Amino acid sequence: MIVSNYLSINQAKAHLQSYPCPFNLNFFWNFGFLLAIVFILQILTGILLSSFYTPDPSLSFYSVHYIMREINSGYLLRYIHFTGASLVFIFLYCHILWGIVFGSYIYLPLVWISGTLIFIISMAVAFLGYVLPWGQMSYWGATVITNLLSPIPGLVTWVCGGYYVDNPTLKRFFVLHFVLPFSILVIVFVHIFYLHLNGSNNPLGTDTSLKVPFSPNILMSDIKGLWYLLVVLVIQVGFGVHPLSHLDNNCRVDNFITLHQIVQEWYFLSFYSVLKSIPSKPAGMVIMFSFIQSLLVLAESRSFNKSISVKYITRSRSTISFSIVLCYSFYCLFWIRAQLPQPVFAAYGRIFIIYYFISLIILTGHTTPRDSNYDGNRLILR
Repeated sequence: MIVSNYLSINQAKAHLQSYPCPFNLNFFWNFGFLLAIVFILQILTGILLSSFYTPDPSLSFYSVHYIMREINSGYLLRYIHFTGASLVFIFLYCHILWGIVFGSYIYLPLVWISGTLIFIISMAVAFLGYVLPWGQMSYWGATVITNLLSPIPGLVTWVCGGYYVDNPTLKRFFVLHFVLPFSILVIVFVHIFYLHLNGSNNPLGTDTSLKVPFSPNILMSDIKGLWYLLVVLVIQVGFGVHPLSHLDNNCRVDNFITLHQIVQEWYFLSFYSVLKSIPSKPAGMVIMFSFIQSLLVLAESRSFNKSISVKYITRSRSTISFSIVLCYSFYCLFWIRAQLPQPVFAAYGRIFIIYYFISLIILTGHTTPRDSNYDGNRLILR
């Protein structure tokens, strides 16, 4: 018992106190810490909200309003949980963007794979949670997504518990929305383990012996970022400076009224743009899922370099250029889906989908190793 406690304390100190970090880490390396904080906040508020929520089509909409109006500080819990979902994706997108620009998918492939799994499961959790308030936009959004599965025989009835979104669907979504965040928490620990096993990259992209302990040097920077996070959370929750959901979702579900335009949450717009740009439903579904899971392909960049082991990747101009094209294509798809559906936007959407996949393929095979006499403009070899 004493030995196990001693090992646990040593492991905690190794990961939270004496873990060596490059001395020149800047604020962009704080997004992972802030993301972990928001994940924990979401789990805590979600557990409290689930104790009052009723997953029933005739009661779920009213149970949400009961939480906000009758439960002491219930409105605060709901708005923190609701705002936290947007903060999760803001930090996820910034974290992924910085990993692409600095080549973390090559230097830390296992960290990249675990982080991509966190991103994919977070999208599923966010979609399931979006359906639970059982508003008009939630219902029709769920109907659109479940209908995407119709090309596969029997899959819609297996997922929904029937031929359309109804009572069994809501109960299943509630259970999955409650369980999946704990699987994310497990993957977060795996993500941190592999990160600390290899060591963090630094803004220069090269190895350096100038390291400082995580505490108090990097920890103080993370705490400063946490303070900024709390300020933003208080402003958004208390004053609602930016609307994060469509007003139609404040109306109870009416199966006989179809909305003029189904607008998803902002963090799903780029993926729905893929569906709107592809005329064929089966092809759109395949391309959308490929669009989401294509980030895993970047981790295979290291597999192309079997003749020599690549340790560190510096930021070459071409790498940054293709990273910018990748991120710009994603943003353009985001903007296109926010507009009214028109043929011109669908045409531009197809163009940016092609740009996205081309830049992804180029980034995957971009770091081709040469002999050890190479000047190291892009690679520093073991």
